[in-house]
Amino acid sequence: MKISSLAQRGLILALIILIADQVSKYFVLQYLFERQAAVTGIEVTSFFNLVLVWNRGVSFGLFNHDAVLMPFLLMALAAVLVTMVLRWLLRAETQFEAIAFGLIIGGAIGNVIDRIRFGAVVDFLDFHAFGQHWPAFNVADSAIVVGAGIILYLWGLKGKKDA
Repeated sequence: MKISSLAQRGLILALIILIADQVSKYFVLQYLFERQAAVTGIEVTSFFNLVLVWNRGVSFGLFNHDAVLMPFLLMALAAVLVTMVLRWLLRAETQFEAIAFGLIIGGAIGNVIDRIRFGAVVDFLDFHAFGQHWPAFNVADSAIVVGAGIILYLWGLKGKKDA
């Protein structure tokens, strides 16, 4: 089976995201929070901190609890989703679709690796402003959200064209 150049670019982007995610988590664990020391966080700016959060749930900490089977269920769900998105990537018709699918695939695999290694996802980016505080997240989460946003936008445009 020949893979299109769009799909190849999406897979390369997925690999770049996966590497960036794992390297950033390694750096955070090894150098900022050595041996998981009890650190309340590192203030970087008035609106951004580096923290160490072990997310056993899904995005934004949903379903975050210590159920023994939860990591396995979430890994299975991620495998199904990555398979679906990979199929979409192989049929991508535009550069933006390939980028979006690559972002989602790389991010999802990055978080699955954490679940395999640690039983939880390493989150460390902590933003707060104007009285709002967002749940901690990581590079993989960012890639997934940006990729999903691009897809929703593109599919919304496609829906308008079809209407």
